[in-house]
Amino acid sequence: MRHFLSLKDFTKNEILEMITLAQKIKSEAKAKNFVPYMEKQTLGMIFEKSSTRTRVSFETGIYQLGGIGLFLSSNDIQLGRGEPMKDTARVISRMVDMVMIRTFEQSQLEEFAKYSKVPVINGLTDSFHPVQVMTDYLTMLEFGIQNPIVAYVGDGNNMTHSWLMLAAKLGFELRIATPKGYECDKKIVAEALQIAKESGAKISFGTDPKTAVEGSNVVTTDTWVSMGQEDEKEERMKAFDGYIVDEYLMSLAQKDAIFLHCLPAYRDYEVSEVIFEKHADEIFTEAENRLHAQKGIMVWLDQQRDK
Repeated sequence: MRHFLSLKDFTKNEILEMITLAQKIKSEAKAKNFVPYMEKQTLGMIFEKSSTRTRVSFETGIYQLGGIGLFLSSNDIQLGRGEPMKDTARVISRMVDMVMIRTFEQSQLEEFAKYSKVPVINGLTDSFHPVQVMTDYLTMLEFGIQNPIVAYVGDGNNMTHSWLMLAAKLGFELRIATPKGYECDKKIVAEALQIAKESGAKISFGTDPKTAVEGSNVVTTDTWVSMGQEDEKEERMKAFDGYIVDEYLMSLAQKDAIFLHCLPAYRDYEVSEVIFEKHADEIFTEAENRLHAQKGIMVWLDQQRDK
């Protein structure tokens, strides 16, 4: 049995197998051919952090695969009343076929997976957001990006860490620009760089967005103030001055470069209104692809149980 907690747990071929499955399932869905790959299976969806895209995409996804999704907020289950994560895992995993968790600490997710009898998917933690970068890679392929040169501009957060793992595993170039004091986690960086030695990935770090973006064919960013950081907003606005992806910054990228944002986006903070609207087709295709990428991941995990 396999879990989907971080991309570091998978080989390049396994990641590409999930992407290929997602492409196939998306193509079938567009033709209104909803194949019941997970007929009558139940996906338990545990949300300690709320989300628009994660809930809609997973709940719709399991339904289109022939199963059903159960939305479980911390107010709905004993986890929110102090029950240990391992006990919640022991109970829920005896009643459902797969679990998706959107929570805070990666260690909590890993503890749940340790005691779970069914596959567990990381819907987001403070350390990683792997379903999102799988979505981003699927979107890049759809827009014709075969040899990515990715520039990430912004906070060294769970999205940046996930980009690090994706680049390291698949072997493409990733340039990260973060303000001083907002760099990526050193342990995760070390792990990614070790993996990159084997894959040939070219990963660089700096504080200048212009250096990162120049000549890239994918530019991406994330909100500067994530959920739970609202009290840091004023301080962060000052630290991230100059990190907005605007017309000038995008002009440094390749002429046909695409722009991605995992949403929600705050216009004229991390991205300008002009750039957001100019690249809206890419951004909202990316948003839709959460549905398809996650279906690919769920089906792949389910298939591993039959091997």
